[in-house]
Amino acid sequence: MSGAARTWDANTYHRVSSPHVEWAQDVLDRLDLRGDETVLDAGCGSGRVTRLLAERLPRGRVIAVDASPQMAARAREELGPDADVREADLTALRLSDGEHVDAAFSNAVFHWVADHDALFAALAAAMRPGAVLSAQCGGAGNVAAVHEQALAAGADAGLGDRFAAWGGPWNFATPDETERRLAAAGFREARCWLQTWPVEPDEPRAYLQTVCLGPHLQRLDADEHERFLDAVMARLGERPVLDYVRLNIVARRG
Repeated sequence: MSGAARTWDANTYHRVSSPHVEWAQDVLDRLDLRGDETVLDAGCGSGRVTRLLAERLPRGRVIAVDASPQMAARAREELGPDADVREADLTALRLSDGEHVDAAFSNAVFHWVADHDALFAALAAAMRPGAVLSAQCGGAGNVAAVHEQALAAGADAGLGDRFAAWGGPWNFATPDETERRLAAAGFREARCWLQTWPVEPDEPRAYLQTVCLGPHLQRLDADEHERFLDAVMARLGERPVLDYVRLNIVARRG
């Protein structure tokens, strides 16, 4: 996803990301689209949700952006040769001169972006006045238990030193600080709230390896990955329920 300095297994992500598709439904509904708008998908991932957005725009178009080369390539494959898929870091997003979107959408992305001030400023610059931003990402407390168990699993596997004093790359913000950042970036009528959303993945090991534990695995040598994943699964069990907390964001560009 955008803002993440990691290599993604985009094909596996596409297969296991059903929870992300489920999260996206309400986020899309909050846009209240006519169908002829130009909408930014800020962090399009593999394109599964982008396709749902495009279906709501029969006379409009989507500008899909992702920082990951693997995700952008998979999105182009999913959406077809006519899709407008751009590879860019969201904090450095610059549309063409005079190009502005009528709305912006994002699903399960913003928590991968370290600098939310720069993120919201870049989004505001891409949106026309009055355009609505509807987004959801990991919020304060998101997968806290998963992360705790993963660190304990690292110790179980004799790899604890790799995670010493490491807090991870995520930015799980609170509603209050997000509303303040949105206001500073030029948004108004901002509403942000947390929503607990437990997830039981269909393919727990593949899901954890691809979605949740990628940053952990980056800290290990390749020949240590399976040992670490075995230890994580031993702690979480064969059918884990992951403690997701979603941060919902709705705001209007001033």
